[in-house]
Amino acid sequence: VSFLRNQVVTFPRNRWSVCAEIRWSISANSPAYNKENNPEKALAFFERAYSLNPDDARVLMELDQLYKKLNYPVKTRLEFLAQKQDTVIIRDDLYLENAALYNYSGLYAEALQLIDQRKFHPWEGGEGKASGQYIYALTELAKADIRAKRFTEAIDKLEQAQVYPHNLGEGKLPGAQENDLFYWLGCAYKGLGDEQHAAEYWHKATVGLSEPSAAIFYNDQQPDKIYYQGLAWRELGQPETADKIFTDLVNYGNGHKRDEVRIDYFAVSLPDLLIFDDDLNLRNAIHCEFVAGLGYLGRKAFAEAEIAFNSVFEKDAMHFGARTHLRDLLLLKEKMNLLNVVS
Repeated sequence: VSFLRNQVVTFPRNRWSVCAEIRWSISANSPAYNKENNPEKALAFFERAYSLNPDDARVLMELDQLYKKLNYPVKTRLEFLAQKQDTVIIRDDLYLENAALYNYSGLYAEALQLIDQRKFHPWEGGEGKASGQYIYALTELAKADIRAKRFTEAIDKLEQAQVYPHNLGEGKLPGAQENDLFYWLGCAYKGLGDEQHAAEYWHKATVGLSEPSAAIFYNDQQPDKIYYQGLAWRELGQPETADKIFTDLVNYGNGHKRDEVRIDYFAVSLPDLLIFDDDLNLRNAIHCEFVAGLGYLGRKAFAEAEIAFNSVFEKDAMHFGARTHLRDLLLLKEKMNLLNVVS
């Protein structure tokens, strides 16, 4: 096998030999990336495999995951999959990744439509994925409603995001962390002038663990949930509590970037498909940059937050948290500039 990997192999052109060549290319790819740490070689093998049978949904999914691993721009991947829709629809994981690309690109209504019209089935590494994209689309649409002062419509969407429809193929975990939904519900009710309901939802948004940690598994406490706790405390007139939360986020992010990360062998599923070996230390560094960015954003240290989020993008072009909160940061700066002009 090691000899064959260094040779140009020509197969007779019939159906079975094409299948053999595809599988040979894939089997050669795994050592190229996972063992030899040679992404260029891995990419060449995978693109060769895909060219032999563009209708193979598994190969397309794995090729796209390699593009993602190599930090290809989201726009490039979305345009690539847009040309392969007949194949994309074959697999849940590939279909959902396509919807996620729409979500990440700000096409929330289109992403939600894609999710709504499919019945998903559970798969290893897919826990929380379909529901996550469903919630993300509804939340971002609700935030747009709040900015446009369509507060009732925003409330409807945020309430909808708390109920998982059957087509997602998974139920809500007990104790699901919904601090962001409750925070934005408070903002929507405040927009309606309903201070009582606003305060009720902001109080709900403060509930949960407030100590940041390494979020390795899909059900771990996510740092943005802590960030929304801080925002809620600020709205409730407790800026000291909010500032402590934001400072803790900054300190954790800056203090743990170089941690050596290991995971237990017997553990719940990791949050991503693991076709290719993952660098847990790199993932931790990205996570810490994001955590620090959230803390800076909460403290309204916009320049530092922007630097942190952009640092995340250099390593992960499809980091939803950094993308979302950088967009929020820019909108907040724009709003503050307008207020300064008016005053």
